[in-house]
Amino acid sequence: MGADIDVDVAILGSGLAGLRAAIEAARTGRDKLVVGVFTKTQVMRSHSVSAEGGTAAVLYTDEGDSFQSHIYDTVKGSDFLADQDAVELFVKKAPEEILQLERWGMPWARRPDGKIAQRFFGGQSYPRACFAEDKVGFFEMSTLYDTSLKYDNIVFYPEWAAVDLFVENGKFKGFAALELKTGKIHKVSAKACVLATGGAGRLYSFATFGYSSTPDGYYMAYKAGVPLKDMEFVQFHPTALVPSGILITEAARGEGGILVNAKGERFMKKYAPEKMELGPRDIISRAMYNEMAEGNGVEGPDGVKHLYLDLRGLGEEKIKTRLAGIREYCMHLAGIDPIDEPIPVRPAAHYYMGGVDTNIYGATQVAGLWAAGEVGCVSINGANRLGSNSTTECLVWGAITGKAAAEYVLAGHNHSSVNNSDSIAIEKHVYDELLGKAPRENPYDIRDQLQANMERTCHIYREEKTMLEGLQTIRNLKQKMFRGVVDSSRYYNTNLMNVLEIEMMIETAEVILVSALNRRESRGAHARLDYPKRDDVNFLKHTLAYYTEDGPRIEYVSPVITEYVPTERRY
Repeated sequence: MGADIDVDVAILGSGLAGLRAAIEAARTGRDKLVVGVFTKTQVMRSHSVSAEGGTAAVLYTDEGDSFQSHIYDTVKGSDFLADQDAVELFVKKAPEEILQLERWGMPWARRPDGKIAQRFFGGQSYPRACFAEDKVGFFEMSTLYDTSLKYDNIVFYPEWAAVDLFVENGKFKGFAALELKTGKIHKVSAKACVLATGGAGRLYSFATFGYSSTPDGYYMAYKAGVPLKDMEFVQFHPTALVPSGILITEAARGEGGILVNAKGERFMKKYAPEKMELGPRDIISRAMYNEMAEGNGVEGPDGVKHLYLDLRGLGEEKIKTRLAGIREYCMHLAGIDPIDEPIPVRPAAHYYMGGVDTNIYGATQVAGLWAAGEVGCVSINGANRLGSNSTTECLVWGAITGKAAAEYVLAGHNHSSVNNSDSIAIEKHVYDELLGKAPRENPYDIRDQLQANMERTCHIYREEKTMLEGLQTIRNLKQKMFRGVVDSSRYYNTNLMNVLEIEMMIETAEVILVSALNRRESRGAHARLDYPKRDDVNFLKHTLAYYTEDGPRIEYVSPVITEYVPTERRY
């Protein structure tokens, strides 16, 4: 028996990158190709709907902005680890995507002259973040989903979780997917695939991600032989609402909000005297951590310190029109109105600069397999991503990879057929090991221990001793990992899905810790107390982590430097 389902191009994930890839693949192969979009949630529940503040692009060169400025801001923000050829491609494609979304119906905010409005974001030299109130992701997702429904050759498979990739002789040929409704593992044949599954999500307990955000794409590509690149670089967003962790968009600072400590002091003047609250996220997160460590934090109800984001100077009208969602979150989840009171905030895990290793066009080392959005590492973000670049990255590489995957299929590349033997290992694991036995350990206890371990050992500041302890904890968790689930039913078995996700989280956490231990320097979001300086002689290079039975094997490759040599990073 062969595949249960056969599509030409498979898109794994239905966020911004996935939908954009699906549309481009469908446009390229109209009347010739079937594009299947497989997502473990409902389409409009993908985490991209949570993006708030803006999508960066250079729109008005006649008003002082330029491609060169956006390129340099991004490279400098990356602490000079970004591949500069990829950054140039990104910056030049960005305006096309903004205008394409507008043609599809995106309700961008407007200036008084009718042009698309833009606002400042951290590390950006010009106001180049296009926005729609503070609900950019929701409106972009709605626009893309509505557009995708116009294409008869796009077929959606909601609540189908991809769990294993089928690769033969270095070529992609399909994947296994768990249909949540029935509990059946389907064999899906596809001639090409775009991974668009997002980042590593909830590896940390205090995070801005939804609970469905787990490193599925990282894990599947890694196990299939594709290296994970630069996974040590985890971005902590400075302003997450206490105690929920809901993101308070950087746009709040772009509109004029300020950060203050328990004494009411605007402390960023000590850390980024020029940019202040509009410095890059790694610098602001470290500044906030330092303020709290020095005793200038506010004691929270849970015993955890926090600081304040003060929007009161913006005025009622601006908060109600530009930051309506933020005000709603604060009122409903924290019982405060930011018009009258400062917002309690502290840094939270927010984004993974690393991901599946790709070339400049999003292609992996496996023929027929691409990666786009946060799951991919192309790499434009290097050691630190600038705010408002991520949604643009999803759109740009969603379009590039969707078109490339369709053209690959239209060119008639051969690929092997999917057969029963491809899914034996994953079916044995799910049906015999997991559903067939009672667990030795509570999986949710394991997840809590994993998250607490990452918070303690691989957070804003790192050092060898604690990271080695963290790695040992991860490996202990892997060893005592339960082999079973309490719920033995097949239908909508979320317990089973959670166990599979936790296995993926443990494997990915190991990669992050091993990569971080091996990088003996501080660069961007990777700040080591025992190696506080950036070391361009030994570590101006990307980390590549390859899967082995004994843990990740680390190699290095130099970044692409076309114009900007590394200099000291000041803001």
